[in-house]
Amino acid sequence: MIYKEEMRKNWFEIPLVEQLANIGMEVLRAIKWKKRDEKYFNKAIEKAINLIDLTKNDPKNRKRVKEICRLKEVLIDYFWGKNEYKSTDQAWEKYFNSFIYYSGKLREKRRMECQK
Repeated sequence: MIYKEEMRKNWFEIPLVEQLANIGMEVLRAIKWKKRDEKYFNKAIEKAINLIDLTKNDPKNRKRVKEICRLKEVLIDYFWGKNEYKSTDQAWEKYFNSFIYYSGKLREKRRMECQK
């Protein structure tokens, strides 16, 4: 229980773009394991959904709750549902790669600032 509370606290400290990048890494991991290993696939999706829930509950994201909930809905539909939204692996990769790229740039910028 202490671990989960600490993770929640730390999660709330990072910017939304980094939260989405971390969610994206789990989604990309799920895509990788989708046809190889059901156990690892399900673990990655479950972690992505848990991270989405943390992101939704982050006070700084209160104006984005609708979008975050839609992300969860479409993600579950794609991986565990009937894919009514007609998502593809490539669409998810394209969507999350933007956050992953920008998040990397933010981390690089912070590192450079620390070295000054």
